[in-house]
Amino acid sequence: MTGPDAAEQPTLFPTAVEAPDPYEVDELENMRRRLEQSGRYRVLERLPRRAGYADRRPEAGTPIHTGVYLDVETTGLEPSDRIIELGLVAFEYDDDGNVYRVLEELEAFEDPGRAVPRESTELTGITTEDVRGKRIPDERVSAFVGSADLVIAHNAAFDRPFVEARLPVFESLAWACSASDIEWRRHGFSGRNLEYLAMKRGFVYDGHRAINDCLAGLELLALPLALDGGPSALASLLTSTGRSTVRLWATDSPFASKDLLKARSYRWNAGKKTWWRDLPDEGFDEELSWLARSVYGNRPPLPYLEIDATRRYSARIPDDPPADAPRR
Repeated sequence: MTGPDAAEQPTLFPTAVEAPDPYEVDELENMRRRLEQSGRYRVLERLPRRAGYADRRPEAGTPIHTGVYLDVETTGLEPSDRIIELGLVAFEYDDDGNVYRVLEELEAFEDPGRAVPRESTELTGITTEDVRGKRIPDERVSAFVGSADLVIAHNAAFDRPFVEARLPVFESLAWACSASDIEWRRHGFSGRNLEYLAMKRGFVYDGHRAINDCLAGLELLALPLALDGGPSALASLLTSTGRSTVRLWATDSPFASKDLLKARSYRWNAGKKTWWRDLPDEGFDEELSWLARSVYGNRPPLPYLEIDATRRYSARIPDDPPADAPRR
């Protein structure tokens, strides 16, 4: 953006895409095929900017939803750190996980009120001068996400607390995580890092800038989850997002059971001296039975909270059981 007001305005634009030259595409594809058929090379494509993903439009009457892929860059990893860049990409999808049009993108810098740390600049390329005097536009963000059925981030447990602290409009929205809510390992991926997943799927991009990470994440969602085809990664995410989860606290558990609890993915709250774990609602009864059998002997009623997508990954879910938490 140019002009006298450029420093105060975010970048907000529809995703118009220039069609590539078909002859050039054919030539490059032939080169790629020859290199890979040699057995000595694997060619990674630079992520293109797309106006849409599905090969066809949805049939008449198909319910279409609006998703928003979100990413933030920050001054650091602690809750006291601040956002320095926000990226949002709005897109259409259906209940089967097909991604259709890309609707709009928004990216904006924000001045954190202090110098951008050297480590953040080295990771993102964003300098103190880049963000000086800039501010994320609250009203534009509210309008952008106002019709969203789902907000998705890669590591939503990191992004959601930051944006909710800065932009309360995100508190009431349903959230999902493209790292945790997709069965990557079950389908042959040894990690969940966004750049690793991109390379496994055959493309590269300039990472650690908010809008680029959003576009890479959306590309992954639109592709089949299995390398040999099938339903999309978004379909897997939607299945996970539709499930309720439970946060269960193993209060007053015997000290001797700590290794058992840790091995079963419980986490330790040192301040309240209690273990807790999030698990699918359908596994709740089984977990209570395991605790009675393996930890307590005569199990007391244990506190829990039911969590849906409007609260999942939020810092508003406590690590210690509220006094009025239900018990089973």
